[in-house]
Amino acid sequence: MHWIALRWPPEAAAAKEVPLPSPEALGWWALQFTPRVAWIDGEALLLEVSACERLWGGRLALMREIARLNPVPDVPVQRAQGATSLVALARLRMFARGEQPPQELPSGLPLETLSAAREHLAVLSHLGCRSWGDVEKLPRGGLVRRFGKALRAALDVAYGLAPDSHDWLQLPDVFEQKLELPALAEGAPQLMWSANRLLAALQIWLRARQRGVLALELQWTLDLKRLDGVALPPHQQVTVRTAEPTQDMAHLRRLLSERLALTALAAPASWLRLRSIETAPWAGASTSFLPEDNRKGDKLHELVERLSARLGPQQVLRAVARADHRPECRQAWQPALHKLPAEAGPPEAADAIYPPWLLREPLLLDMDGERPCYQGPLRKLIGPQRVETGWWGEGQPAVRDYYIAQSPGAGLVWIYRERPSSCFTSDTPRWYLQGLYA
Repeated sequence: MHWIALRWPPEAAAAKEVPLPSPEALGWWALQFTPRVAWIDGEALLLEVSACERLWGGRLALMREIARLNPVPDVPVQRAQGATSLVALARLRMFARGEQPPQELPSGLPLETLSAAREHLAVLSHLGCRSWGDVEKLPRGGLVRRFGKALRAALDVAYGLAPDSHDWLQLPDVFEQKLELPALAEGAPQLMWSANRLLAALQIWLRARQRGVLALELQWTLDLKRLDGVALPPHQQVTVRTAEPTQDMAHLRRLLSERLALTALAAPASWLRLRSIETAPWAGASTSFLPEDNRKGDKLHELVERLSARLGPQQVLRAVARADHRPECRQAWQPALHKLPAEAGPPEAADAIYPPWLLREPLLLDMDGERPCYQGPLRKLIGPQRVETGWWGEGQPAVRDYYIAQSPGAGLVWIYRERPSSCFTSDTPRWYLQGLYA
């Protein structure tokens, strides 16, 4: 067996003011290299790679790949190897202290690098034991009676006399993490600072699951139960939704910031929780060599999501096609973040001439003799398209001839003329503006 021990120095992260992902999230990140990942002593992440290192091109190539894919680029990951997990951990501890490992392993390792021996260091030192080998030479029975079974069992694992088993990390089906805030948060900036750590963990989980998030919830626990005699809820939360699955934490961070800026904290917050509400399979991002396909700036759906978070969902609308034979009923407006109805499929071939923008109420046009006018006299280009519909329902049926016309000031427009019929009291045709083309 072959083990790799990893450690992200917390002092380096603190010096650079970089929040480290949770230990659980770092374990999820390591699952891309091997399914056998475990935390030991809450200090180091252990990877057993003997069965998979060949797939990475050998041990050296694997170590380079671990460094290249470091989830915290600003904090270099410390790495060490060993034939057992305890040897790898001991070498990592020596590396962190700037010491060179001994030539003889594991016997030459300093005794303080063995976790099971730390509580007995003073007594073992009086017995003249300075290394793992010194303790291993002591009589087994006397060692167990004097120091307990844990020390002897650890030495057996270190020397390969007992199996090196651990509780392997498992990737959860749903992301949910909670953390205690370093200080009571009284506003959105303090909440957002701590939420960055949870977002980093979310990104690791999404990549490991090969999914993109569509909706997530950020919840905080209020530190007070009553304020000015008024009972407070135990929690507050905001929900963020996206139109498309995403793994872009910068975009989610902007959305959360917008939502938090519009939310007033009922009381200082002490805990923060982030969970995924809805996710979808992640197809990845396609790339292109064409310059027009690599334009800089936000994507359209990201801009819509950010404006919806800032102004409110009901203030950012989009046109949605509806299954209806009447032209004035073929389009509805709904919040841009809402999904299309399941029954609304692609338009029929006959609908190709319909404009993308329909007026809610047709506009009666002025006449210049027999020519309708809208920002100037209109010139008919295509038509007529005859429509007779609505006769099966309540109200007056639609009996119309539709045209695509050219306006001097508005460009292409969609107009119609009421055809004379017994439904109308006047035989004089009236012209209406129904829609506009982009």
